[in-house]
Amino acid sequence: MTTDTTPTAKHPLSNTLITLMALAVGIIVADLYYLQPLLHQMTRDFHVGAAKASLLITFIQIGYAAGLAFVVPLGDLIPRRRLVVAIFLLAAVMMAIGAVLTSFVLLVAVTLVIGLASVGGQVLIPFAADLAEPKQRGRVIARVMTGLLLGILLSRTISGLVAQATSWRAVYWTASGLLVATAVVMHRVLPDEAIRKHVRYWSLVSGSFSLLVTERELRRRAWFGALVFAGFSVLWTTLSFHLAVAPFHYSNAVIGLFGLFGVAGVTAANVAGHHADKQRANLSTIVAALLSIVAYAVLWFGRSSFWELAVGIIMFDAGMQGMQITNQSIIYSLVPKARSRINSAYMCCCFTGASIGSYCAGQLYDAYGWGGDCWLGGAIGFGLLIPALVWRAPRATV
Repeated sequence: MTTDTTPTAKHPLSNTLITLMALAVGIIVADLYYLQPLLHQMTRDFHVGAAKASLLITFIQIGYAAGLAFVVPLGDLIPRRRLVVAIFLLAAVMMAIGAVLTSFVLLVAVTLVIGLASVGGQVLIPFAADLAEPKQRGRVIARVMTGLLLGILLSRTISGLVAQATSWRAVYWTASGLLVATAVVMHRVLPDEAIRKHVRYWSLVSGSFSLLVTERELRRRAWFGALVFAGFSVLWTTLSFHLAVAPFHYSNAVIGLFGLFGVAGVTAANVAGHHADKQRANLSTIVAALLSIVAYAVLWFGRSSFWELAVGIIMFDAGMQGMQITNQSIIYSLVPKARSRINSAYMCCCFTGASIGSYCAGQLYDAYGWGGDCWLGGAIGFGLLIPALVWRAPRATV
């Protein structure tokens, strides 16, 4: 049995602090998703095709994966309040720079750095796990992840509405201002931590990936995470292109509102967190995998129907969030003293899958349209389901 002895384990975790951490996670993760309803507008502004515009999604995810590999492990070395504030301020600066660029090539480069600077939430999530009581960890993670999910959903909606009223550049300016304000709040409310034993930086980075070698369950959960994020990217990278043409011809605002259909994922996150605390991770994993397969079937058959697309989005987002909460509840119980490194290795795998999914989605959409992406998403779903039926998660230790 693993003993949970973390530097912050005795610090009280109030409901107010959980809420503020959830809001902060949502605000910074939104940087990764503001682009999605804007891509078809950017194709016109920069005179590029769908496949080239989708590179913005691919590069922001590559940058995020790099941040997970090289920035998040610092959470096991330096005080996380200081690290979180620095990351939020860097993200604010990069969003402001992105707002004024007129070169697509430079925007791609800045987008890479925006992704790198958007990992603040992945420092806060294991921080919350450290502060939580072991028997409530799944529910605390679920609450913080609810903020992440709402950030993903509302980012698309806000992005679409603001771009419709003004331009996509105003979206970037708004995001920059929110990040600065959040940095100030986090500086005031996050607790201090005990002095940690000094570890060399490169030992931390390599240690993140060595955990993939030594922790079998981490490898399994990284597989599930990589595939479910790939499926997520396949859906959202090209959805704006699909909705902007016949038979829909939707505006930026309407495309952004489609993000609200994923609100069901909030419920799925909390249900999955409850099941994780009750040692029902296997059930949650199988249900999430099934939802992803059925969702893409609905998205293919209902490709010309508003309501069937909405149902498919709801099903997939619910499955993804259920899988994500289950995965994180399990991995945070593996090595309590290395939660930032565990999270770094896991999420790096997730966003590697996401970036591959985005790239493949853009290429398939150019060649085969929406149907090609739905077939890819369905295949990814079976890549989730088969291991879910074969593998069995161990009982969590505290």
